[in-house]
Amino acid sequence: MTEKDILFNNPQQVVDFAFDDAVADVFPDMIRRSVPGYETVISLLGVLAEQYAQPNTKVYDLGCSLGVATLSMHRQTRTLGLKHICVDNSEAMVKRCTSRLKRHMPDADLTVLCDNIEDIEINNASLVVVNFTLQFLAPESRLSLLKNIYNGLLPNGALVLSEKLIFEDDAENQSQIKWHHAFKSANGYSDLEISQKRVAIENVMIPDSVETHQLRVQQAGFKESYQWFQAFNFASLIAIKSST
Repeated sequence: MTEKDILFNNPQQVVDFAFDDAVADVFPDMIRRSVPGYETVISLLGVLAEQYAQPNTKVYDLGCSLGVATLSMHRQTRTLGLKHICVDNSEAMVKRCTSRLKRHMPDADLTVLCDNIEDIEINNASLVVVNFTLQFLAPESRLSLLKNIYNGLLPNGALVLSEKLIFEDDAENQSQIKWHHAFKSANGYSDLEISQKRVAIENVMIPDSVETHQLRVQQAGFKESYQWFQAFNFASLIAIKSST
């Protein structure tokens, strides 16, 4: 049974957010109640994998946390002979991810690595997923990662990039923040929990606008990219590497 996220329900000296054992224990509940549309994005990754995963290639899940994106993609592509590579720099997440995926994907060709995603060589890839992870990298490192992904993708391969957004219009940005706050309140978080979590995460998660993401994937080499999903200030893009 999933543990309930009560990490910020008491007044406390707030420190920078980290994906440690305490967070890993409650992560399924935390992300479900904090990220609007998260479960929809995960389920539709399977649909996208069915469209873009090519037989006998690699599929990368960068910033895999507990591996639910990989599990969703595997369910739709299990006959393609894929090699799944999951990477996260949190030992707590990697430990739980490895156990979960080995249990639910016992016959899959699976590698789970505890490493920084910037240090991973991407090759022979038909699909790379970066799910709510780029926002935790230093902004100056983001383009380099996307270039690495582009270079490692096969022709017609795809990158799926899901992120929290900021908005260039201040009025829209403030409205989106208010709606996201209301979403978390509706899921049972108190104003104290929302406030303390915001303080904990503001120094470690720096979101971009969708325009910045689209420009960056273009700079990385992708000529074709689309925003395929949005729920309040969370969205997902897909970028496709040309066949020529």
